[in-house]
Amino acid sequence: MSKFATIEDIENLWRPLRESEKDRAEALLEIISDSLREEAYKVDKDLDEISEKRPSYKSVLKSVVVDVVARTLLTSTEDEPMTQYSQSAMGYSVSGTFLVPGGGLFIKKSELKRLGLTRQKFGTMEIYGDYKEPRLGGYYEED
Repeated sequence: MSKFATIEDIENLWRPLRESEKDRAEALLEIISDSLREEAYKVDKDLDEISEKRPSYKSVLKSVVVDVVARTLLTSTEDEPMTQYSQSAMGYSVSGTFLVPGGGLFIKKSELKRLGLTRQKFGTMEIYGDYKEPRLGGYYEED
């Protein structure tokens, strides 16, 4: 399977990568592309097929992949990343909120929404027998 973005896309849309980041980014591109395919599979969509038919969707897909790669590369791998940190003096208090408890790759709901992968399905099920389509006058068709 092909990747939805390339190293060049990351550098054009985000920033130039350091040599130490390029190998990790290359591996992330494949994993993120496959993760998005699995999310699409859950809602009966084929991202490869849609992106071939609609160039605008392909651009949005590329943008989402670059966003996820950028966020993952910014996440520290040496210590636990915190989004909020506070400390006090005389009361000896320190607290912080971690970015991703347990670390790892994550795709935001807003990113899935941009790709149209969060819509709920709805439908009905006839529980009293066979459904008959009503005719124009409101009367049911007779067998």
